[in-house]
Amino acid sequence: MATPQLVLPAATRRQLLVGATALAATGLTAGRASAGTFAAPAAPAAPAYLASTSSAAAQSARVHGWATDTWRSLVAMTDPKTGLPADNIAESLAAGDRSGYTSPTNIGGYLWSAVVARELGIISRAECTKRLVQTLNTLLRMEHHEPSGMYYNWYDEATGEKLTTWPTDGSRVDPFLSSVDNGWLGAALRVVMTSDKGAAPLANRLFSRMRWDSFYDPNASRKPGLMHGGFFVVQPPDRTDGFYGNHIGIGPDVWLTNHHYDTTVSETRITSYLGILTGQVPKEHYFAMWRTFPATCDWSWHEMQPVGENRTYFGVDVYEGAYTYRGMHVVPGWGGSMFEELMPDVFVPESSWAPRSWGLNHTLHVRAQREYGLSETGYGYWGFSPSSNPMGGYREFGVDQLGMKPDGYLSDIDTTDPKFVGTNYDAGFGDCREGINPNPAYRDGVVTPHAAFLAMMHEPDQAFTNLAKIQDELKAYGTGGFFDAVAVKSGLIARRYLSLDQAMVMGAIGNVLADNVIRRAFSTADVERALRPVIGVEEFGAGIA
Repeated sequence: MATPQLVLPAATRRQLLVGATALAATGLTAGRASAGTFAAPAAPAAPAYLASTSSAAAQSARVHGWATDTWRSLVAMTDPKTGLPADNIAESLAAGDRSGYTSPTNIGGYLWSAVVARELGIISRAECTKRLVQTLNTLLRMEHHEPSGMYYNWYDEATGEKLTTWPTDGSRVDPFLSSVDNGWLGAALRVVMTSDKGAAPLANRLFSRMRWDSFYDPNASRKPGLMHGGFFVVQPPDRTDGFYGNHIGIGPDVWLTNHHYDTTVSETRITSYLGILTGQVPKEHYFAMWRTFPATCDWSWHEMQPVGENRTYFGVDVYEGAYTYRGMHVVPGWGGSMFEELMPDVFVPESSWAPRSWGLNHTLHVRAQREYGLSETGYGYWGFSPSSNPMGGYREFGVDQLGMKPDGYLSDIDTTDPKFVGTNYDAGFGDCREGINPNPAYRDGVVTPHAAFLAMMHEPDQAFTNLAKIQDELKAYGTGGFFDAVAVKSGLIARRYLSLDQAMVMGAIGNVLADNVIRRAFSTADVERALRPVIGVEEFGAGIA
Protein backbone atom coordinates (compact mmCIF):
# COMPACT_ATOMS: atom_id res chain seq x y z
CA MET A 1 0.00 0.00 0.00
CA ALA A 2 1.12 3.58 -0.57
CA THR A 3 2.83 5.32 2.31
CA PRO A 4 0.34 7.60 4.10
CA GLN A 5 0.85 11.32 3.64
CA LEU A 6 -0.79 14.34 5.17
CA VAL A 7 -1.92 17.43 3.27
CA LEU A 8 -3.76 20.49 4.45
CA PRO A 9 -7.40 19.61 3.76
CA ALA A 10 -10.12 21.79 2.32
CA ALA A 11 -12.28 23.54 4.87
CA THR A 12 -15.20 21.19 4.31
CA ARG A 13 -13.38 17.89 4.06
CA ARG A 14 -12.05 15.52 6.71
CA GLN A 15 -8.86 14.08 5.38
CA LEU A 16 -7.92 10.47 5.98
CA LEU A 17 -4.90 8.93 4.28
CA VAL A 18 -3.80 10.00 0.84
CA GLY A 19 -1.16 8.71 -1.54
CA ALA A 20 2.44 9.78 -1.42
CA THR A 21 2.31 11.66 -4.70
CA ALA A 22 -0.30 14.08 -3.39
CA LEU A 23 2.18 15.59 -0.98
CA ALA A 24 5.40 15.80 -2.92
CA ALA A 25 5.81 19.51 -2.29
CA THR A 26 4.51 20.00 1.25
CA GLY A 27 6.42 17.70 3.63
CA LEU A 28 5.14 16.90 7.09
CA THR A 29 2.45 19.16 8.47
CA ALA A 30 0.04 18.95 11.37
CA GLY A 31 -3.47 18.30 10.07
CA ARG A 32 -6.75 19.35 11.58
CA ALA A 33 -9.38 17.41 13.47
CA SER A 34 -12.54 18.22 11.56
CA ALA A 35 -14.14 21.02 9.65
CA GLY A 36 -14.65 24.12 11.77
CA THR A 37 -12.98 22.64 14.84
CA PHE A 38 -9.29 23.43 14.77
CA ALA A 39 -6.96 24.44 12.00
CA ALA A 40 -3.52 23.18 11.12
CA PRO A 41 -0.64 25.41 12.20
CA ALA A 42 1.58 26.58 9.39
CA ALA A 43 4.48 24.22 8.83
CA PRO A 44 7.89 25.78 9.49
CA ALA A 45 10.27 25.99 6.57
CA ALA A 46 12.24 22.79 5.99
CA PRO A 47 15.81 22.96 7.28
CA ALA A 48 18.70 22.60 4.87
CA TYR A 49 19.35 19.08 6.14
CA LEU A 50 16.06 17.91 4.63
CA ALA A 51 16.60 19.65 1.34
CA SER A 52 19.88 17.81 0.92
CA THR A 53 18.81 14.40 2.16
CA SER A 54 15.19 13.69 1.27
CA SER A 55 12.16 14.72 -0.70
CA ALA A 56 8.93 15.42 1.14
CA ALA A 57 7.53 12.04 0.06
CA ALA A 58 10.63 10.24 1.27
CA GLN A 59 10.43 12.17 4.53
CA SER A 60 6.90 10.96 5.20
CA ALA A 61 7.78 7.44 4.13
CA ARG A 62 10.59 7.41 6.65
CA VAL A 63 8.30 8.53 9.46
CA HIS A 64 5.90 5.75 8.47
CA GLY A 65 8.79 3.31 8.71
CA TRP A 66 9.58 4.59 12.19
CA ALA A 67 5.97 3.95 13.17
CA THR A 68 6.12 0.41 11.76
CA ASP A 69 9.23 -0.41 13.77
CA THR A 70 7.84 1.24 16.90
CA TRP A 71 4.68 -0.86 16.62
CA ARG A 72 6.91 -3.94 16.33
CA SER A 73 8.37 -3.18 19.76
CA LEU A 74 4.90 -2.77 21.28
CA VAL A 75 3.77 -6.11 19.84
CA ALA A 76 6.91 -7.73 21.27
CA MET A 77 6.12 -6.27 24.70
CA THR A 78 2.55 -7.57 24.67
CA ASP A 79 1.65 -10.93 26.20
CA PRO A 80 -0.28 -12.92 23.57
CA LYS A 81 -2.66 -14.43 26.15
CA THR A 82 -3.65 -11.32 28.10
CA GLY A 83 -3.09 -8.56 25.56
CA LEU A 84 -1.25 -6.57 28.24
CA PRO A 85 2.00 -4.82 27.31
CA ALA A 86 5.04 -5.03 29.55
CA ASP A 87 6.47 -1.80 30.91
CA ASN A 88 9.66 -2.28 28.90
CA ILE A 89 11.66 -4.74 26.88
CA ALA A 90 15.31 -5.15 25.98
CA GLU A 91 16.83 -4.54 22.56
CA SER A 92 16.37 -8.23 21.70
CA LEU A 93 12.54 -7.90 21.68
CA ALA A 94 12.51 -11.47 23.03
CA ALA A 95 9.47 -12.53 25.09
CA GLY A 96 11.79 -13.58 27.90
CA ASP A 97 13.13 -10.03 28.12
CA ARG A 98 9.78 -8.44 28.97
CA SER A 99 9.86 -6.52 32.24
CA GLY A 100 7.34 -8.68 34.11
CA TYR A 101 5.10 -5.78 35.09
CA THR A 102 2.73 -3.27 33.55
CA SER A 103 0.61 -0.28 34.57
CA PRO A 104 -2.63 1.45 33.54
CA THR A 105 -0.53 3.95 31.57
CA ASN A 106 1.22 1.19 29.65
CA ILE A 107 -2.08 -0.51 28.87
CA GLY A 108 -3.64 2.73 27.69
CA GLY A 109 -0.65 3.47 25.47
CA TYR A 110 -0.97 0.10 23.77
CA LEU A 111 -4.66 0.74 23.09
CA TRP A 112 -4.19 4.09 21.36
CA SER A 113 -1.12 2.79 19.53
CA ALA A 114 -3.21 0.00 18.01
CA VAL A 115 -5.61 2.60 16.64
CA VAL A 116 -2.71 4.52 15.08
CA ALA A 117 -1.24 1.32 13.62
CA ARG A 118 -4.60 0.64 11.97
CA GLU A 119 -4.89 4.15 10.54
CA LEU A 120 -1.39 3.94 9.09
CA GLY A 121 -2.13 0.59 7.47
CA ILE A 122 0.39 -1.27 9.61
CA ILE A 123 -2.33 -3.65 10.82
CA SER A 124 -5.81 -4.40 9.48
CA ARG A 125 -9.07 -3.22 11.01
CA ALA A 126 -9.82 -6.79 12.04
CA GLU A 127 -6.50 -7.20 13.80
CA CYS A 128 -6.92 -3.87 15.56
CA THR A 129 -10.36 -4.79 16.87
CA LYS A 130 -9.14 -8.22 17.96
CA ARG A 131 -6.25 -6.74 19.90
CA LEU A 132 -8.41 -4.07 21.54
CA VAL A 133 -11.14 -6.52 22.56
CA GLN A 134 -8.58 -8.93 24.03
CA THR A 135 -6.99 -6.22 26.17
CA LEU A 136 -10.31 -4.75 27.29
CA ASN A 137 -11.66 -8.18 28.28
CA THR A 138 -8.54 -8.70 30.39
CA LEU A 139 -9.11 -5.31 32.04
CA LEU A 140 -12.68 -6.28 32.87
CA ARG A 141 -11.53 -9.32 34.85
CA MET A 142 -8.54 -7.64 36.53
CA GLU A 143 -8.74 -6.68 40.20
CA HIS A 144 -9.45 -2.98 40.67
CA HIS A 145 -10.96 -0.62 43.23
CA GLU A 146 -14.63 -1.23 42.58
CA PRO A 147 -16.14 1.89 44.22
CA SER A 148 -14.08 4.20 41.99
CA GLY A 149 -13.54 1.93 38.98
CA MET A 150 -9.83 2.75 39.12
CA TYR A 151 -6.90 0.39 38.60
CA TYR A 152 -3.86 -0.33 40.74
CA ASN A 153 -0.50 0.84 39.53
CA TRP A 154 1.24 -2.47 38.89
CA TYR A 155 0.13 -5.79 37.44
CA ASP A 156 1.80 -8.86 35.98
CA GLU A 157 1.39 -8.50 32.22
CA ALA A 158 1.40 -12.28 31.74
CA THR A 159 -1.50 -12.95 34.12
CA GLY A 160 -3.22 -9.64 34.85
CA GLU A 161 -2.72 -10.24 38.57
CA LYS A 162 -2.17 -7.26 40.87
CA LEU A 163 1.42 -7.13 42.10
CA THR A 164 2.19 -7.25 45.81
CA THR A 165 5.88 -8.10 45.36
CA TRP A 166 8.24 -6.59 42.80
CA PRO A 167 9.22 -9.15 40.15
CA THR A 168 12.85 -8.06 39.89
CA ASP A 169 13.84 -8.30 43.55
CA GLY A 170 10.86 -9.60 45.54
CA SER A 171 10.44 -6.38 47.52
CA ARG A 172 7.06 -5.45 48.94
CA VAL A 173 4.57 -3.53 46.79
CA ASP A 174 1.75 -1.65 48.51
CA PRO A 175 -0.88 -1.43 45.76
CA PHE A 176 -1.47 2.21 44.89
CA LEU A 177 -4.08 3.81 42.65
CA SER A 178 -2.49 6.69 40.76
CA SER A 179 -4.67 9.51 39.43
CA VAL A 180 -2.43 10.28 36.44
CA ASP A 181 -1.85 6.64 35.47
CA ASN A 182 -5.58 6.02 35.49
CA GLY A 183 -5.89 9.25 33.52
CA TRP A 184 -3.91 7.82 30.61
CA LEU A 185 -5.97 4.65 30.68
CA GLY A 186 -9.15 6.72 30.72
CA ALA A 187 -7.93 8.82 27.79
CA ALA A 188 -7.18 5.65 25.82
CA LEU A 189 -10.63 4.22 26.58
CA ARG A 190 -12.25 7.35 25.16
CA VAL A 191 -10.15 7.01 22.01
CA VAL A 192 -11.34 3.42 21.58
CA MET A 193 -14.96 4.38 22.32
CA THR A 194 -15.11 6.61 19.26
CA SER A 195 -12.68 4.90 16.86
CA ASP A 196 -13.45 1.16 16.90
CA LYS A 197 -17.06 -0.05 16.77
CA GLY A 198 -16.19 -3.60 17.74
CA ALA A 199 -14.33 -2.60 20.90
CA ALA A 200 -16.36 0.50 21.79
CA PRO A 201 -18.95 -1.22 24.04
CA LEU A 202 -16.22 -2.71 26.24
CA ALA A 203 -14.31 0.57 26.40
CA ASN A 204 -17.49 2.46 27.29
CA ARG A 205 -18.28 -0.03 30.04
CA LEU A 206 -14.83 0.42 31.57
CA PHE A 207 -14.77 4.20 31.26
CA SER A 208 -18.30 4.70 32.57
CA ARG A 209 -17.45 3.18 35.93
CA MET A 210 -14.39 5.41 36.50
CA ARG A 211 -14.94 8.12 39.13
CA TRP A 212 -12.47 10.96 38.60
CA ASP A 213 -13.88 12.79 41.60
CA SER A 214 -12.46 10.01 43.78
CA PHE A 215 -9.15 11.88 43.37
CA TYR A 216 -10.56 15.41 43.66
CA ASP A 217 -9.90 17.14 46.99
CA PRO A 218 -12.07 20.25 47.44
CA ASN A 219 -10.26 20.93 50.73
CA ALA A 220 -6.78 21.15 49.23
CA SER A 221 -4.64 24.17 50.02
CA ARG A 222 -5.28 25.64 46.55
CA LYS A 223 -8.94 26.49 46.09
CA PRO A 224 -11.33 25.42 44.72
CA GLY A 225 -9.51 22.10 44.91
CA LEU A 226 -6.78 19.88 43.46
CA MET A 227 -6.27 16.29 42.37
CA HIS A 228 -4.61 13.90 44.79
CA GLY A 229 -1.63 11.97 43.51
CA GLY A 230 -3.72 8.91 44.33
CA PHE A 231 -4.67 6.62 47.17
CA PHE A 232 -4.06 3.27 48.83
CA VAL A 233 -6.98 1.10 49.85
CA VAL A 234 -5.42 0.78 53.32
CA GLN A 235 -2.64 2.75 54.97
CA PRO A 236 0.72 1.18 54.11
CA PRO A 237 3.07 0.29 56.96
CA ASP A 238 5.39 3.10 58.05
CA ARG A 239 3.57 5.77 56.00
CA THR A 240 2.12 8.85 57.63
CA ASP A 241 1.94 11.10 54.55
CA GLY A 242 -1.78 10.75 54.01
CA PHE A 243 -5.16 10.45 55.65
CA TYR A 244 -8.28 8.34 55.49
CA GLY A 245 -11.12 9.82 53.49
CA ASN A 246 -13.65 9.28 50.74
CA HIS A 247 -14.55 11.92 48.18
CA ILE A 248 -17.34 9.96 46.45
CA GLY A 249 -19.25 8.58 49.44
CA ILE A 250 -19.18 5.03 48.09
CA GLY A 251 -17.41 2.15 49.79
CA PRO A 252 -15.02 2.34 52.73
CA ASP A 253 -12.58 5.20 53.24
CA VAL A 254 -9.21 4.98 51.49
CA TRP A 255 -5.75 6.29 52.42
CA LEU A 256 -5.41 9.45 50.32
CA THR A 257 -2.04 11.05 49.64
CA ASN A 258 -1.27 14.48 51.02
CA HIS A 259 0.45 15.13 47.70
CA HIS A 260 -1.64 16.99 45.13
CA TYR A 261 -0.90 17.87 41.53
CA ASP A 262 -0.75 21.65 41.63
CA THR A 263 1.01 22.82 38.44
CA THR A 264 -0.78 23.17 35.12
CA VAL A 265 2.20 22.54 32.80
CA SER A 266 2.18 18.88 33.70
CA GLU A 267 1.11 15.62 32.12
CA THR A 268 -1.28 15.27 35.08
CA ARG A 269 -3.72 17.79 33.60
CA ILE A 270 -5.18 14.91 31.57
CA THR A 271 -6.86 13.74 34.78
CA SER A 272 -8.26 17.22 35.32
CA TYR A 273 -9.62 17.21 31.77
CA LEU A 274 -11.34 13.86 32.33
CA GLY A 275 -12.89 15.07 35.56
CA ILE A 276 -14.17 18.26 33.96
CA LEU A 277 -15.50 16.69 30.75
CA THR A 278 -17.45 14.06 32.71
CA GLY A 279 -18.89 16.73 35.01
CA GLN A 280 -17.42 15.02 38.07
CA VAL A 281 -14.96 17.85 38.84
CA PRO A 282 -15.87 21.57 38.67
CA LYS A 283 -14.35 23.61 35.85
CA GLU A 284 -12.96 26.09 38.38
CA HIS A 285 -10.49 23.41 39.49
CA TYR A 286 -8.46 24.02 36.33
CA PHE A 287 -7.52 27.47 37.61
CA ALA A 288 -6.48 26.30 41.07
CA MET A 289 -3.19 24.99 39.66
CA TRP A 290 -0.08 27.17 39.61
CA ARG A 291 1.13 28.61 36.30
CA THR A 292 4.27 29.60 38.17
CA PHE A 293 4.84 30.02 41.84
CA PRO A 294 4.73 33.68 42.96
CA ALA A 295 7.45 36.19 42.15
CA THR A 296 7.80 37.42 45.74
CA CYS A 297 10.97 36.94 47.76
CA ASP A 298 9.35 34.49 50.15
CA TRP A 299 9.07 32.14 47.15
CA SER A 300 12.62 32.71 45.96
CA TRP A 301 13.55 29.03 46.26
CA HIS A 302 12.18 28.16 42.83
CA GLU A 303 14.27 28.29 39.68
CA MET A 304 13.99 31.93 38.62
CA GLN A 305 11.86 34.98 39.31
CA PRO A 306 8.84 34.92 37.00
CA VAL A 307 7.19 37.83 35.26
CA GLY A 308 3.45 38.17 34.84
CA GLU A 309 0.21 39.60 36.13
CA ASN A 310 -2.90 38.48 37.96
CA ARG A 311 -6.10 37.59 36.14
CA THR A 312 -9.42 36.11 37.23
CA TYR A 313 -11.33 33.27 35.56
CA PHE A 314 -14.67 31.93 36.81
CA GLY A 315 -14.06 33.73 40.09
CA VAL A 316 -10.60 32.20 40.64
CA ASP A 317 -7.56 34.49 40.86
CA VAL A 318 -4.59 33.26 38.83
CA TYR A 319 -1.04 34.59 38.74
CA GLU A 320 -0.14 34.29 35.07
CA GLY A 321 3.59 33.99 35.59
CA ALA A 322 6.23 32.94 33.08
CA TYR A 323 9.96 32.30 33.05
CA THR A 324 12.28 34.16 30.69
CA TYR A 325 14.59 32.17 28.42
CA ARG A 326 16.43 33.34 25.27
CA GLY A 327 14.02 36.20 24.63
CA MET A 328 10.92 34.12 25.31
CA HIS A 329 8.43 34.11 28.19
CA VAL A 330 7.50 30.47 28.76
CA VAL A 331 5.18 29.06 31.42
CA PRO A 332 7.36 26.36 33.01
CA GLY A 333 6.60 22.87 34.18
CA TRP A 334 8.01 21.28 37.31
CA GLY A 335 10.99 19.77 35.53
CA GLY A 336 11.07 21.38 32.09
CA SER A 337 10.38 18.27 30.04
CA MET A 338 8.58 17.83 26.72
CA PHE A 339 6.40 15.15 28.34
CA GLU A 340 4.96 17.61 30.85
CA GLU A 341 4.28 20.20 28.20
CA LEU A 342 2.94 18.13 25.31
CA MET A 343 1.63 14.73 26.38
CA PRO A 344 -1.99 15.93 26.98
CA ASP A 345 -1.77 17.76 23.65
CA VAL A 346 -1.70 14.36 21.94
CA PHE A 347 -5.38 14.06 22.92
CA VAL A 348 -6.72 17.61 23.25
CA PRO A 349 -6.09 20.23 20.52
CA GLU A 350 -4.88 22.66 23.14
CA SER A 351 -3.22 25.10 20.76
CA SER A 352 -6.40 25.85 18.82
CA TRP A 353 -8.86 25.56 21.70
CA ALA A 354 -6.70 27.80 23.89
CA PRO A 355 -4.73 30.00 21.47
CA ARG A 356 -3.76 32.61 24.08
CA SER A 357 -2.38 30.04 26.50
CA TRP A 358 -1.35 26.66 25.12
CA GLY A 359 -1.21 28.00 21.58
CA LEU A 360 1.64 30.24 22.67
CA ASN A 361 3.31 28.02 25.21
CA HIS A 362 3.56 24.83 23.17
CA THR A 363 5.22 26.69 20.32
CA LEU A 364 7.65 28.45 22.62
CA HIS A 365 8.48 25.37 24.69
CA VAL A 366 9.39 23.40 21.56
CA ARG A 367 11.44 26.30 20.23
CA ALA A 368 13.17 26.66 23.59
CA GLN A 369 14.09 22.97 23.72
CA ARG A 370 15.43 23.14 20.17
CA GLU A 371 17.51 26.26 20.83
CA TYR A 372 18.73 24.79 24.09
CA GLY A 373 20.04 21.64 22.41
CA LEU A 374 21.47 23.31 19.31
CA SER A 375 22.64 26.73 20.56
CA GLU A 376 22.73 26.95 24.35
CA THR A 377 24.49 23.66 25.05
CA GLY A 378 26.01 22.82 21.70
CA TYR A 379 24.79 19.24 21.96
CA GLY A 380 23.81 19.23 18.29
CA TYR A 381 20.53 17.41 19.03
CA TRP A 382 17.44 18.18 21.09
CA GLY A 383 14.41 16.70 22.85
CA PHE A 384 14.62 16.26 26.62
CA SER A 385 12.20 14.23 28.73
CA PRO A 386 12.23 11.54 31.45
CA SER A 387 13.53 8.28 30.02
CA SER A 388 15.92 5.41 30.47
CA ASN A 389 19.37 6.54 31.55
CA PRO A 390 22.12 5.47 29.13
CA MET A 391 24.19 4.70 32.23
CA GLY A 392 21.50 2.40 33.59
CA GLY A 393 18.13 2.73 35.27
CA TYR A 394 15.73 5.62 34.70
CA ARG A 395 16.13 9.37 35.09
CA GLU A 396 14.18 12.58 34.67
CA PHE A 397 15.78 14.60 31.87
CA GLY A 398 14.61 18.06 30.90
CA VAL A 399 15.61 21.67 30.27
CA ASP A 400 16.30 23.05 33.73
CA GLN A 401 15.54 26.62 32.64
CA LEU A 402 11.96 25.57 31.79
CA GLY A 403 11.21 23.93 35.13
CA MET A 404 10.44 25.22 38.62
CA LYS A 405 12.14 22.36 40.47
CA PRO A 406 15.11 23.92 42.28
CA ASP A 407 17.54 21.11 41.46
CA GLY A 408 16.06 20.62 38.04
CA TYR A 409 15.41 17.91 35.53
CA LEU A 410 18.89 18.06 34.06
CA SER A 411 19.93 17.35 30.50
CA ASP A 412 23.34 15.79 30.83
CA ILE A 413 25.48 13.09 32.41
CA ASP A 414 29.21 12.47 32.75
CA THR A 415 30.15 8.97 31.72
CA THR A 416 33.59 9.37 33.31
CA ASP A 417 32.16 10.22 36.74
CA PRO A 418 29.31 7.94 37.89
CA LYS A 419 28.49 10.33 40.76
CA PHE A 420 27.88 13.26 38.44
CA VAL A 421 24.17 14.04 38.15
CA GLY A 422 24.24 16.97 35.77
CA THR A 423 24.86 20.70 35.79
CA ASN A 424 22.21 22.60 37.69
CA TYR A 425 21.26 26.01 36.26
CA ASP A 426 20.45 28.76 38.77
CA ALA A 427 20.12 32.36 37.60
CA GLY A 428 19.07 33.82 40.92
CA PHE A 429 15.76 35.40 41.87
CA GLY A 430 15.88 39.08 40.96
CA ASP A 431 16.79 41.25 43.94
CA CYS A 432 15.83 38.46 46.35
CA ARG A 433 18.91 36.29 45.95
CA GLU A 434 21.93 35.97 43.69
CA GLY A 435 22.31 33.16 41.22
CA ILE A 436 24.39 30.14 42.15
CA ASN A 437 25.13 28.93 38.63
CA PRO A 438 23.76 31.24 35.92
CA ASN A 439 26.19 29.99 33.21
CA PRO A 440 26.54 26.22 33.55
CA ALA A 441 29.06 24.20 31.57
CA TYR A 442 27.37 21.27 29.87
CA ARG A 443 28.95 17.85 29.44
CA ASP A 444 27.25 14.89 27.75
CA GLY A 445 23.65 15.69 26.79
CA VAL A 446 21.02 12.97 26.81
CA VAL A 447 18.29 13.28 24.18
CA THR A 448 15.10 11.25 24.22
CA PRO A 449 13.53 10.51 20.82
CA HIS A 450 9.96 10.42 22.12
CA ALA A 451 10.36 14.10 23.09
CA ALA A 452 11.21 15.01 19.51
CA PHE A 453 8.21 13.04 18.26
CA LEU A 454 5.93 15.05 20.56
CA ALA A 455 7.52 18.19 19.14
CA MET A 456 6.75 16.95 15.63
CA MET A 457 3.13 17.98 16.23
CA HIS A 458 4.37 21.61 16.34
CA GLU A 459 7.65 21.71 14.41
CA PRO A 460 7.29 18.75 12.07
CA ASP A 461 10.22 19.39 9.77
CA GLN A 462 12.64 20.45 12.49
CA ALA A 463 11.68 17.40 14.55
CA PHE A 464 12.16 15.13 11.55
CA THR A 465 15.63 16.56 10.92
CA ASN A 466 16.57 16.00 14.55
CA LEU A 467 15.29 12.42 14.59
CA ALA A 468 16.92 11.54 11.28
CA LYS A 469 20.25 12.74 12.67
CA ILE A 470 19.75 10.74 15.87
CA GLN A 471 19.21 7.65 13.74
CA ASP A 472 21.91 8.30 11.15
CA GLU A 473 24.65 9.86 13.25
CA LEU A 474 24.12 8.52 16.76
CA LYS A 475 22.86 5.10 15.59
CA ALA A 476 20.27 5.07 18.40
CA TYR A 477 17.93 2.80 16.48
CA GLY A 478 17.07 -0.89 16.44
CA THR A 479 14.50 -3.30 15.06
CA GLY A 480 11.91 -1.85 17.45
CA GLY A 481 12.47 1.76 16.48
CA PHE A 482 14.41 4.42 18.35
CA PHE A 483 16.09 3.30 21.54
CA ASP A 484 14.88 5.14 24.60
CA ALA A 485 17.73 7.64 25.03
CA VAL A 486 21.24 8.42 23.83
CA ALA A 487 24.12 10.49 25.23
CA VAL A 488 25.26 12.69 22.36
CA LYS A 489 28.97 13.08 23.22
CA SER A 490 29.88 9.58 24.36
CA GLY A 491 27.35 7.85 22.10
CA LEU A 492 26.19 5.73 25.03
CA ILE A 493 22.71 4.35 24.27
CA ALA A 494 19.92 3.14 26.56
CA ARG A 495 19.30 0.08 24.43
CA ARG A 496 15.77 -0.77 25.47
CA TYR A 497 12.19 0.21 24.67
CA LEU A 498 9.66 1.62 27.15
CA SER A 499 6.02 1.05 26.28
CA LEU A 500 4.89 4.52 27.36
CA ASP A 501 7.61 6.25 25.37
CA GLN A 502 6.87 4.10 22.33
CA ALA A 503 3.17 4.88 22.71
CA MET A 504 3.94 8.60 22.76
CA VAL A 505 5.83 8.10 19.49
CA MET A 506 2.81 6.33 17.98
CA GLY A 507 0.34 8.94 19.21
CA ALA A 508 2.36 11.83 17.82
CA ILE A 509 2.92 10.14 14.46
CA GLY A 510 -0.78 9.34 14.27
CA ASN A 511 -1.65 12.99 14.71
CA VAL A 512 0.93 14.12 12.14
CA LEU A 513 0.43 11.47 9.42
CA ALA A 514 -3.16 10.39 9.98
CA ASP A 515 -5.12 13.63 10.28
CA ASN A 516 -4.95 14.01 14.05
CA VAL A 517 -6.44 10.57 14.57
CA ILE A 518 -5.94 10.55 18.35
CA ARG A 519 -7.15 14.11 18.84
CA ARG A 520 -10.22 13.46 16.70
CA ALA A 521 -11.06 10.30 18.61
CA PHE A 522 -10.69 11.89 22.04
CA SER A 523 -11.87 15.45 21.44
CA THR A 524 -15.39 14.80 20.26
CA ALA A 525 -18.09 17.47 20.12
CA ASP A 526 -19.22 16.79 23.68
CA VAL A 527 -15.65 17.03 24.94
CA GLU A 528 -15.20 20.29 23.08
CA ARG A 529 -18.37 21.71 24.67
CA ALA A 530 -17.06 20.81 28.12
CA LEU A 531 -13.38 21.75 27.81
CA ARG A 532 -12.98 24.47 25.23
CA PRO A 533 -14.88 27.17 27.15
CA VAL A 534 -12.68 26.42 30.17
CA ILE A 535 -9.20 26.35 28.70
CA GLY A 536 -10.05 28.80 25.93
CA VAL A 537 -10.64 31.83 28.15
CA GLU A 538 -7.17 31.90 29.62
CA GLU A 539 -4.30 34.17 28.66
CA PHE A 540 -0.90 32.88 29.76
CA GLY A 541 2.04 35.16 30.40
CA ALA A 542 3.80 33.41 27.51
CA GLY A 543 5.13 35.32 24.52
CA ILE A 544 8.18 37.02 23.11
CA ALA A 545 9.99 38.98 25.80
